[in-house]
Amino acid sequence: MRRPLPPVDPELIHAFWQRCCAAGAAAPGSPPPPVVSAFGDYVDLADNLIDLVLNGTKRATAGAVADFDHDGESYPTVGSRWIATDGASCPRALLRSTDVRIGPLSSVDDSFAWDEGEGDRTRASWLEGHTSFFSRYLPTIGVDFHPDIEVVFERFVVDYQE
Repeated sequence: MRRPLPPVDPELIHAFWQRCCAAGAAAPGSPPPPVVSAFGDYVDLADNLIDLVLNGTKRATAGAVADFDHDGESYPTVGSRWIATDGASCPRALLRSTDVRIGPLSSVDDSFAWDEGEGDRTRASWLEGHTSFFSRYLPTIGVDFHPDIEVVFERFVVDYQE
């Protein structure tokens, strides 16, 4: 059974941001980034993917444009930051976008699949995994999946992690 992600606790985000500032990863007194999110949509997936980030394997992510639009979120831009959480919705890493591209799902290349760090890191594995995810997830927000759905391809660096 897939356990849904719990809500994010603003106090945990505030305390995490204070630690980011104290470590020099952010300017003291600056506001935390507006985006706080887990990778994936359920507890075990979020935990697995944040572990890949924390161990250095995962340095890219892809999200459906329709998901950003549904949530009213702006698309990431180069230099934008966000806080990645684990399956308990606890903040674990401050990420900074280094490359952003929007294109059809099928436009993923070998390099991006490798940087995303999932499965065997091949394009074929990436397409299989993301097709499965988007086919399962998008209908929950009222969007039909199709093989060329628009995707935000984002590479990032970790500015701070716990």
